[in-house]
Amino acid sequence: MKSYNRVFSSAELVFKNQDYTSATILFFKTIFVALDHMIQKRVGRTPKDHTERFRILQKEFPEYYTKLDVSFTIYRDTYTKTISKEVCEDVKNEAEFFIAKAEKSS
Repeated sequence: MKSYNRVFSSAELVFKNQDYTSATILFFKTIFVALDHMIQKRVGRTPKDHTERFRILQKEFPEYYTKLDVSFTIYRDTYTKTISKEVCEDVKNEAEFFIAKAEKSS
C-alpha cells in the first residue's frame, strides 16, 4: 500500500469520528504525500518543505500548483479554526483527485 493511501485511510477513520479538523489535516497530508510521489517521479527528489513543494509544482505541475494554492488557506486555518464537515469533505475530494493522479504516475 502506498503511503498516501495509508494516510488517507487514517483520515477516513478520523472523519468517521467526526473530528473534521484533524481529518482535514490528514487529508492535506495525503495530498502532500501524493504530490511528493509525483514530484519524485518527475524531478528525482522530494521537496524539503511546503515552500519548495510549491516552487516545484509551479514549474513542473502548474495545474496542480493552482489547485493546491486555492485550497492551501484551509490547511493553514486548521491551526486556529474548527473545520466544518462540508469543508473537510471538499478537502477529501481533493485528496482523492491527487491520489488518482499519483496512481497514474506510478
